[in-house]
Amino acid sequence: MEKHWRKCDAIRRCFVTVPAALILAAVLPISAGLHASAAPISGNEIKKLVPVGHTVGVKLFTDGVMVIGVSMVETQSGQASPALDAGLAEGDIITHIDSGKVNTIEQVIKAVQAHDELTVRVRRKGKPMQVKIKTVKCKTDSTYKLGIWVRDSIAGIGTMTFYDPENKIFGALGHGISDVDTQELMPLSTGSIMYSTVTDVRMGVSGEPGELRGEFNLNQDAGSLYANSESGIFGKLTDLSLVKNNEEMSLASRDEVKAGAATILSNVYGDTVEEYDVEIVKIYSQEDEPSRNMMIKITDEKLLEKTGGIVQGMSGSPILQNGKLVGAVTHVLVNDPKRGYGIFIENMLEQAYSEGKAAA
Repeated sequence: MEKHWRKCDAIRRCFVTVPAALILAAVLPISAGLHASAAPISGNEIKKLVPVGHTVGVKLFTDGVMVIGVSMVETQSGQASPALDAGLAEGDIITHIDSGKVNTIEQVIKAVQAHDELTVRVRRKGKPMQVKIKTVKCKTDSTYKLGIWVRDSIAGIGTMTFYDPENKIFGALGHGISDVDTQELMPLSTGSIMYSTVTDVRMGVSGEPGELRGEFNLNQDAGSLYANSESGIFGKLTDLSLVKNNEEMSLASRDEVKAGAATILSNVYGDTVEEYDVEIVKIYSQEDEPSRNMMIKITDEKLLEKTGGIVQGMSGSPILQNGKLVGAVTHVLVNDPKRGYGIFIENMLEQAYSEGKAAA
């Protein structure tokens, strides 16, 4: 299945999803210990972190199965959509069918074939609901269907922002991983990151954001995820090769971040992380979205020659100013790839350690 992007987006999150065929080929058993336990500390206690800037592969398995579309089924008597009749909608998370918990597409398919009428429990915008659905027999393959498209996992490439060596915690992306069809934040069951190298860059142009293309080993985890949030993904790092040569840096509070010259750390070829010049154009006092606290502009000619500006996959690239880590790149403006948004490092930390307490 091809990657899907909403063409009407004025901005685009800079996380590159990989084709579903790769995800399906990599549905591997995940150990029960994949949920990492984070130290019960406050993000306000952290004074220094290691800025990273290296790309990582990410795989995420959902808590429940996400409905990404509702469709009609061709039956012997005409078209029908049991899911639509029952009130299911895009973005719903199916958690149980009858008395059984479901986390995979295979579990949903098995349950649908077992009974004519199902009791389906879902989460919609965080709220539970329950519906009764009667299955219908598909004319073309004689299987029973509900008339829904579902997703249970996603994989892609982004950039690691920081590493906390004392607590072994990392943060990446600066925004959450959302389903590419519904744009809903994907509920995390289990997930991990992998060491990645960049093999190619599709340059960004006005109206069409570029992307980093990379390779990563889906069978060799470098760390485990405990949170997928609006301010980033967070977890425990086990492979320190991603950060072995990096030094700790002081953090800037949001009040210290100013419009003016800054730099970013980014990995746009091979496994090399370099520092590039940017300008913080504007600071936003009203935080309409947690991951859009500042506007940045790429000014480094070397980076512009390689990428055309901010491209998908650079999401999470650390932003540095006056010798401090101030935030991370999160979005690109579709019609001006030289510009995009960034998140304050404070916002990432608040989410990282509050989620860490919940996972501990």
